[in-house]
Amino acid sequence: MIIWIIIGFPLTILGGIFGKNTAGSFDAPCRTKNIAREIPSIPLHKGIVMHVLAGGFLPFSSIVVELYYIFTTVWGREAYTLYGMLFIVFVILLSVTVCTSITLTYFQLSSEDYRWWWRSIFATGSSSLFIFGYAVFYFNKHSHMFGMLQTVEYFGYTILICYSFFLILGTISFFASLKFVRYIYQNIKMD
Repeated sequence: MIIWIIIGFPLTILGGIFGKNTAGSFDAPCRTKNIAREIPSIPLHKGIVMHVLAGGFLPFSSIVVELYYIFTTVWGREAYTLYGMLFIVFVILLSVTVCTSITLTYFQLSSEDYRWWWRSIFATGSSSLFIFGYAVFYFNKHSHMFGMLQTVEYFGYTILICYSFFLILGTISFFASLKFVRYIYQNIKMD
């Protein structure tokens, strides 16, 4: 608590002041209208639930094999020696996240729904729900943990790791979608 009061809190205040003073205004890539456009109703297969399921499953499927080795290393007391492979899988995860985010944003914009911001975050950030589901599977089938202390420790750390994956993949997804939307709207030929 003392470390946070002495170091963390002042740095948070300084970072907020620095961010407020150096942030520029939002620069829209094209002209916008003041009146919001009516969004047509969309079918079920183009809804947010399907976006979240598809957007979460694709990045998860690119790392599911490595998850077993990572969980075995962290919770099973085995040595992990394939760090180069882990880096390659991480790069694949990032590229699948970017491609999935851009594709889902394109599908959403083509159905005339311009509210892509939060959906882009939740779409690939939902991979953390699949990772948590795998963690529950691993706990029940592969780990030999029992007792209240081990269960709380395992799921406590797992929830923190899944939340950090949500933030990482959601942020990458948002910035990829933002770059994509800026690119397509800057290249529109306005009459």
